[in-house]
Amino acid sequence: MRFYFLIVMVFTGFLISSCGGSKNSNVAKTFCDTSCFGDSLIFNGEHALKPYVIISGDKCKADTITWSYKGMKNYRKISIPDVMKRDITLNQDYLRCYIRDTAFAFVIFNDCVSGRGYWLKLPFNKTADIGRKSGALNNFDRKFSMPDNIVAYTDRGNLFIEDLKTGKTAMMTFGEDTGLDFDAIHETIDSVNITPTRIWAKVNLGGKWKELQQDIQLK
Repeated sequence: MRFYFLIVMVFTGFLISSCGGSKNSNVAKTFCDTSCFGDSLIFNGEHALKPYVIISGDKCKADTITWSYKGMKNYRKISIPDVMKRDITLNQDYLRCYIRDTAFAFVIFNDCVSGRGYWLKLPFNKTADIGRKSGALNNFDRKFSMPDNIVAYTDRGNLFIEDLKTGKTAMMTFGEDTGLDFDAIHETIDSVNITPTRIWAKVNLGGKWKELQQDIQLK
């Protein structure tokens, strides 16, 4: 199957507005210092059946995601606050959408206010489960370095990666549950550098910063 990296193709009812404030001024400066979307973002795939993803919201707050393709007869739709269990504020500069033919779409983003990373795997198959990660390490954050086709997330004790092009995965363990706060992730995971063959991370373990690294093979 062919795989496409997408940028925003159309802005429907585009309205420039500023993101809300944050208790953490550094995070706000990083993720909220440019305009964010005001109505809808539409992503279109290049497959003949014209798959698409629409993210709707108002004044930076994301509301729903709708996705479908020609011939699907219907569409799938979710409430972002319901799925994420909290309100999400989006800045279009910190959001990407990948559509892999009519198999699935990947929406990768950071909450504008908290800086917290997320991603959603949205299958077009109506019976397939939606994948959700609320502890994502996205390369919108300059301290998290990885190719655009690699996604990463942590469960507090391990670092997992997936190649969007192939679906192959790998992981590295921290050796303990770090108990990290996903809204203040840099207090525990300072930085990472991920390639298809190697994971490196600087992690706070037991009150001490340690550099961990591991050669990997995506499988």
